[in-house]
Amino acid sequence: MANRHLARSTVLQTLFEWDFNRLGDSDALGILKRNMKEFAPGLEESSFITGLLNGVLVKRPDLDKIIEKAAPEWPLEKISIVDRNILRIGLYELLFADREEVPAKVAINEAIELAKTFGGDNSGKFVNGVLGAVYKEIGEPGKADSSPRKKENDPSKYPTETLAGAVVAAVSGGETYLALVHDVFGHWTLSKGHLEAGENVKKGVQRVINEEIGLEIAVKEELGKNEYVASDPEKGKIRKQVIYFFAEAPFEELKLKKSGGLDDAAWFKLKDIVELNFYNDILPIVTKAIHMLLGKSSSNIEKKSRKK
Repeated sequence: MANRHLARSTVLQTLFEWDFNRLGDSDALGILKRNMKEFAPGLEESSFITGLLNGVLVKRPDLDKIIEKAAPEWPLEKISIVDRNILRIGLYELLFADREEVPAKVAINEAIELAKTFGGDNSGKFVNGVLGAVYKEIGEPGKADSSPRKKENDPSKYPTETLAGAVVAAVSGGETYLALVHDVFGHWTLSKGHLEAGENVKKGVQRVINEEIGLEIAVKEELGKNEYVASDPEKGKIRKQVIYFFAEAPFEELKLKKSGGLDDAAWFKLKDIVELNFYNDILPIVTKAIHMLLGKSSSNIEKKSRKK
């Protein structure tokens, strides 16, 4: 295990130099060989260390999209070089490594140890928050095999940020459509964004929808609220409270702002909504909007969507 930890440390040092100097992927292996001679002479895990480096480089586009989704308030270029490469290593092992060789909890714990050793004061918390969010998203593999964890801190004591989003409807050719965005985890969800200090909520949701998908919306009524906990590398854990509205817009081309881990935006006919993969906390919001539009119970829509 000590050899593996040294191997990960050496890969991190390699990625740091490669990233800092903005070198090509082909240069990374040469840097690794030099670092192995300097920092890890006689390391027995040579196949592991080269496989880890190559894996991170090959999967880097996917890893970076996931980082953007899991830490949407921190664009990749604003995350420190050390932290973003620790996240690349941790996410690669969490998502793509052989789970029998590297259990999910080992991948997360090793990344946290790298952050504590090589990162800043808040790096450990930040890395833990991002990897923890992804771990929950993939179903917490190996959780049953883990020892009981200490009781988590009370979320009500975390600082709070307010966001606003909307179910946006439009009519074209006699059909009703909803505008949705797609994230790198494979879910269709609702466009949303942060409210500015002192900003009117309805004006704020008009602004954030326009900024994210390019629509001018007319806000009709509030649909409900969701809350979740996110991690910030400087502030630690934060409560995110999202207020969702029902809104109408012209049926125009969606222009997705490429940020925050989103990779697509599209209009869907109401009849096609049942085929989509939604987050559990978003589904009731969408269902309520559809109920309003159809003027009848949409319980069947919710039941079918939960099977996806």
